[in-house]
Amino acid sequence: MNSIYLDNSATTRAFDEVTEYMTHIMKDVYGNPSSMHTEGIAAEAEVKKAREKLAQIMKVDAGSIIFTSGGTESDNLAIIGGALANKRAGMHLITTKTEHPAVLESMRFLEEQGFSVTYLDVGADGRVNPDDLKAALTDETILVSIMNVNNEIGSVNDIKEIGAIIKDYKSSILFHTDAVQSFGKFRISPKSCKVDMMSVSGHKIHGPKGVGILYAAGKVKFHPLMLGGGQQKGLRSGTENVPGIAGIGLAAELIYKGFEEKTDKLYELKRYFIGELIKLPDVFVNGIPQNAFTDETVIRMTAPHIISASFGQVRAEVLLHALEARGIYVSSGSACSSNKPSVSATLQAIGLDRNLLDSTLRFSMSHSTTRQDIDMTLTVLSDELPKLRKFTRH
Repeated sequence: MNSIYLDNSATTRAFDEVTEYMTHIMKDVYGNPSSMHTEGIAAEAEVKKAREKLAQIMKVDAGSIIFTSGGTESDNLAIIGGALANKRAGMHLITTKTEHPAVLESMRFLEEQGFSVTYLDVGADGRVNPDDLKAALTDETILVSIMNVNNEIGSVNDIKEIGAIIKDYKSSILFHTDAVQSFGKFRISPKSCKVDMMSVSGHKIHGPKGVGILYAAGKVKFHPLMLGGGQQKGLRSGTENVPGIAGIGLAAELIYKGFEEKTDKLYELKRYFIGELIKLPDVFVNGIPQNAFTDETVIRMTAPHIISASFGQVRAEVLLHALEARGIYVSSGSACSSNKPSVSATLQAIGLDRNLLDSTLRFSMSHSTTRQDIDMTLTVLSDELPKLRKFTRH
């Protein structure tokens, strides 16, 4: 059978139009955008076009878009750069226990530099309690980083409410959100959410790998982490990745075409998939209350493309490879850390039964996922689970 790719939270297949456009850029618009001659000016025009396109989608000023090498660098630049530039105002930072490693490792680095960090708990649904955030804010707080969509279980934090809490307490506190899993799945306007910095990655939206975006409001001061030729106003030096920048600009434009229809389709597939999964013996869906799997409002409070499911009495790695052998590709967690033998911090934070921590898979869809793909996945799971459990018990 044809392969079924359900690991789109790890990376997506680039749109054909993006691949073709990037090939054109590499072949025909190869100048250095810092060069003053015609070829350089043509390359600079492509960077400017992408920046303006992205700014229009986010409803922000074009000058607030910084191009990076991806989500990890964007998170690092926002958190480390923001903290170092503002440490005279305070040395306290706030984040959650369920953030992406790019955020958590940045925070741990800053702790080594003398900063104090509060790691907020989350509920069983993976969401931050606003009251916990209010209680954590102090006069020393200078930066808060809370992700919009969790990359493992698809829980969604209300960043508009979070932004209002932060700014009502003290307007100078920087609010950063990792929007790598939400950009392209939700309409996000940083300004309306009082977000000062926002991270986006190209390869999560059917664009190229190796390119990302950091939105940084004009008032934001941060210490650059890349030093050199002073490109991008000195905030992120290095010759711009023109093909990648052109690619992420086009991918962002395409991902939002027919947005409502694409999103409705994903939610429909998600509801169906969950409804069938929970019919299987000893299978549990994470991040959604057990009595709310058919509640449209509750489902819409989660990301449309991510389903986290735990399979009792089966190790995740064993089931993953059993599915792979049948041409179905999924993940056992964040792709950035799933090759490491460690227990998911997110699954621990939501209070998942310890017996299920090593039995959890992430299924993540894209606009090209079909009902047939889901049905085939369910058929294979129904076939493989009894065999694997029999082997495990033995």
